[in-house]
Amino acid sequence: MSSHGREHHHAHDMTNSHILVQDFEYHRPVTLDEAVALRSQYGDRAKLLAGGTFLLVQMKMEQMSPACLIDIQGLVGLSGIRFLDEGLEVGGTTTIWELRNAGVVQRNYEALAEACAAFGSTQIQLTGTIGGNVCNGSPASDTVPALMALGAELALVGPDGERTVPIERFLIGPGETAIEDGELLKAIQLPEPEPGTGSAFIKVSRVRADLAKASAAVRIVRDGDCIVSCRLAFGSVGPTVIRACMAEEMLVGKAFSSEAALAAGRVASEEVTPIDDVRSSAWYRREVVKALTHDVLQAAWERAGERKGRGAGGARSGGAEEQESTALGALHLGAQEKQTVTLTVNGVEHHLFVRSNELLINVLRERLDLTGTKYGCGIGECGACTVQLDGVPTLSCLTLAVAADGREVITVEGLQRPDGRLDPLQESFIENAAFQCGYCTPGMLMMTKGLLTENPAPDEDEIRDYLKGNRCRCTGFAAIVRAVQSCVEG
Repeated sequence: MSSHGREHHHAHDMTNSHILVQDFEYHRPVTLDEAVALRSQYGDRAKLLAGGTFLLVQMKMEQMSPACLIDIQGLVGLSGIRFLDEGLEVGGTTTIWELRNAGVVQRNYEALAEACAAFGSTQIQLTGTIGGNVCNGSPASDTVPALMALGAELALVGPDGERTVPIERFLIGPGETAIEDGELLKAIQLPEPEPGTGSAFIKVSRVRADLAKASAAVRIVRDGDCIVSCRLAFGSVGPTVIRACMAEEMLVGKAFSSEAALAAGRVASEEVTPIDDVRSSAWYRREVVKALTHDVLQAAWERAGERKGRGAGGARSGGAEEQESTALGALHLGAQEKQTVTLTVNGVEHHLFVRSNELLINVLRERLDLTGTKYGCGIGECGACTVQLDGVPTLSCLTLAVAADGREVITVEGLQRPDGRLDPLQESFIENAAFQCGYCTPGMLMMTKGLLTENPAPDEDEIRDYLKGNRCRCTGFAAIVRAVQSCVEG
């Protein structure tokens, strides 16, 4: 089960994470103005739905019970990466995966690319959005330390127009932000890196696809051997993501050295205010901050030396594109009403009546008898329910059926050839004894098909990284990796 705790406010003792027990209204606006109007109308009774990887988990665990969900994932202008005169703008619904793999981010905002790569499982990266991660206000956020180190500002839009807020002033406390009634995060603005700039992000966690015990991000500007400026930010070591201002001050204007980085780490360890929780102890977090500070400073310093000539030309090289909108028409579904949705599943079009709280996994299994998609944890941690939604591996346990309206779904049953032959990947799993008990295999197959579509010749590290969100109940991943490699070679 999840590490999310909850108090027992309900008559039952356990949450059934395979369903959403709450009834709620569902709105699908088609313009930003409509979304803002709905936010103003419902106030704090509504939640915005973009990726849903945090929101739907909280609803399943009965930590949140909104009266209304406003689906903004298809709104024009809210996704994609755009160049500004003095930097870069990232739309609020841009996915973590898009950011991780954007060339301009990898080259010029390394800390953000590394934070996105450390962010949960591949399925969560493919679906989760940068805006959702920022607006959750979690002190354990991966992207926020990087954004803070990079000097990001947030463009918020509401009934009174737009305003810009530095990310430091946006974060108030655990789960608390400075977003006002009716507002939503439109975009994140990153300043253009100066010549001699380098950045880095490092995270320590219990396992790869987990929240941070502690994390650190830095942006450093160097001139020869001198530190011109420095911004250090830490996650999971305070009530919110914090800057280590004293550590920054002791470094600026000084020559860089390993000893100076270690000294900054000792100062930073006194600036943080960690707690004991299920993931770590306050003592350990203070100690690891010392090492993280040294290592992240060293990495950023070396990168700053390698990229002395970056400026406007460097930031704009390679291009960045705005994502096309997939918005359908406006839709309002009442809390206990049903709506017809159209799903193309394994090449067959289906018209189904669904309620707002029905999940895609339940529709596939119970309405269409496609039971290859498995129930697992129900909260996005095991990967057993993975299907492909418009070609993207997606957790069907965290996808509303109504939000999949008009889209194409492929399940493990859809891998089979029209003549009944298995897909070569399925054959490879059989030949290499990678299926084991078979329960988790459908999710692994759907993930691996996504990997091979994107990268036809992955190496072992890339295979393991892509599949890090799929849990095997039987044994390790050796046979699974071997099956993928065999399929690639074949």
